[in-house]
Amino acid sequence: MTIHDVQPMTTAAQGQDVDGVAQTPACTKPRMMERDEWNQRYTASDFIWTVNANRFLTAELVGQSRGRALDLACGEGRNAVWLAQQGWKVSAVDFSDVAIDKGRRLATTLGVASRIEFIDADLRQYQPAPQTFDLVALIYLQIPLNQLTPILLRAAAALRPGGTFLLVAHDSDNLRRGYGGPQHPAMLYAAEDVAAAVEGPLRIEKATLVERVVATAEGSKLAIDCLVRGTKL
Repeated sequence: MTIHDVQPMTTAAQGQDVDGVAQTPACTKPRMMERDEWNQRYTASDFIWTVNANRFLTAELVGQSRGRALDLACGEGRNAVWLAQQGWKVSAVDFSDVAIDKGRRLATTLGVASRIEFIDADLRQYQPAPQTFDLVALIYLQIPLNQLTPILLRAAAALRPGGTFLLVAHDSDNLRRGYGGPQHPAMLYAAEDVAAAVEGPLRIEKATLVERVVATAEGSKLAIDCLVRGTKL
């Protein structure tokens, strides 16, 4: 269920899925990849994304006090591992057990396994403990907004007062003028959509477009993301 900021090796041009969305015409309902499909994708011995943490996550947490972090849709664990390296105690959740196994191996290799609890769970049903975490991060979780909203609300409820909420995702505008990401508009959303869903329990501090340069075989491409940061009231 995770989508990351480095493009996968398979592309729509090769008749494959792009970023976890089966390629269908934009006028039809998107078909999301489910657990078995993600497990098949993650079976490659190498990491299919980068092992480096998301650039926006690292930038937004400069100077942040350490505590307990919840990494939702953690994939192969790159962000959870980075958080643990910075001194956070991390719960990392994904519904691909193959990806979680790779995350555990990465955490062990880098000496932070004791600081990360990996949890195999589907975010559509997962219920994090309320008022438990100082940080909740959702990095490239691309699902339809009607399925995303309950996850956002549970994420906000999981924060302690004063805790930080951070979401980064492929923005709706990326389909028109950006590179990569899901190719169905229902799998994309904008910062204002996320902010509207959580601004009751959260004070929204940032809800904006962000751009990043992606290195590809055809040269540098520009991707358009949305970023939302808030504080639990």
